[in-house]
Amino acid sequence: MQLTLDSIHEDKPGPKWQALFETYWPLYKTWFLSEGAAARPGYVTSVKKLRQHMPELVPIYQQLTDLAGGSDLAARFLSLYCPPAYLTGCSQAVWSGDEPILVRNYDYGPQLFEGNLLYTRWLRPVIAMSDCLWGVLDGINDAGLAVSLAFGGRKVAGAGFGIPLVLRYILETCESIQAATEILQRIPIHMPYNVTVVDKQGQIITAYLAPGHEPIINNDSVCTNHQQQVDWHAYARLTSTVERKAFLEQKLANSRETGQKFVRHFLHPPLYNTQYEKAFGTLYTAAYYPSRLEATYRWPKRPPLKQSFARFKEGQTVVNLVDEE
Repeated sequence: MQLTLDSIHEDKPGPKWQALFETYWPLYKTWFLSEGAAARPGYVTSVKKLRQHMPELVPIYQQLTDLAGGSDLAARFLSLYCPPAYLTGCSQAVWSGDEPILVRNYDYGPQLFEGNLLYTRWLRPVIAMSDCLWGVLDGINDAGLAVSLAFGGRKVAGAGFGIPLVLRYILETCESIQAATEILQRIPIHMPYNVTVVDKQGQIITAYLAPGHEPIINNDSVCTNHQQQVDWHAYARLTSTVERKAFLEQKLANSRETGQKFVRHFLHPPLYNTQYEKAFGTLYTAAYYPSRLEATYRWPKRPPLKQSFARFKEGQTVVNLVDEE
């Protein structure tokens, strides 16, 4: 089983992004229409909500919509307002030793992974793992702000945005933890998600978000796939969310732990998962270094992919996803 990751540098929306849209739109269109076109908000509502909550992104949204051909369906999809539900796994934690490091495993089905690492300069320089063609799974900006998301482990949905677009908004517009906190407190999201943000000084916030509930924001260094308590017990057992969180907390509390060792733990069980047939396999380990403005993407049996704003290398990384057992 192979995974392919494309590293792409395009400062402004252009032919490279347009080629991505043409490649992935048939699959995203099927997903977007999976509950019928009427189940998704109309164009007017979608754009109105985007202008209301993330106005700085509207010019980029309009450029992307034009590159996508300007159809009603593509425009509604790209707004990411009330998309269909989707679940991911993920473990994420912040090492706060000699330098801050945001480390995360992205656990999902390989066939559902977009596989694009984008370096853009839309509103400011951003390096991010792409989702829904302009959303963000995890990433860093030139101010040294790094973000990551994990599913919150609850079976609820509501009116709001897909969280990848909110992470894009944070990276494009924020330089501080305070600014990111304000965004996470005010923008509605459509599903429960846990978001971790760290800056180059090592300040951390983790936001526990869910539709219809006030955000809970604290300084947790670790989160997995539940919030204050386990709500979806079958999912918790499948993903070992409680056990993964306890493991990470134990490692952070170990005075002999180092940043390098801490990152390596993510390449092994219980953090590294191989249940790919259940859409719960680790597709990559990302480590973001805010003080260095660097990112590293790792897999168990190949050299890491190192990227930075100073040295970003375009190209294709092919990975054999192997069972660690």
